[in-house]
Amino acid sequence: MPGKVRVVLFPIMAAAFLTLISFVVMFLWNNLLPDIIHVGTITFWQAMGVFVLCKILFGFGRMGRFGGDRSLFNKRLTDRVKDMSPEKRAQFEKRFRGRMFGCGEEFHQDEAKVD
Repeated sequence: MPGKVRVVLFPIMAAAFLTLISFVVMFLWNNLLPDIIHVGTITFWQAMGVFVLCKILFGFGRMGRFGGDRSLFNKRLTDRVKDMSPEKRAQFEKRFRGRMFGCGEEFHQDEAKVD
């Protein structure tokens, strides 16, 4: 029975939360922004759209492995690097930076020329 209750209650609670947040966004927008930056007022549906757009653009908070908690990634990286020799660690770091930031040795060579 608790599983069935969750299936029914979760969508209702999600809709209630979205409705409440949309009213809060609409209230704050309509009471603050027209006086501050001279924009028009918005409707409930526009407020809901602004809220959903912000969640899409800026994220949904902690969502398990891919959210704000990076401790698992840091632990794996630390475990992998701790037993490496300094030469292998430098080589690994160079490859890692190239993958993460899109700049491999070419970036470091160009950087050395500038100095």
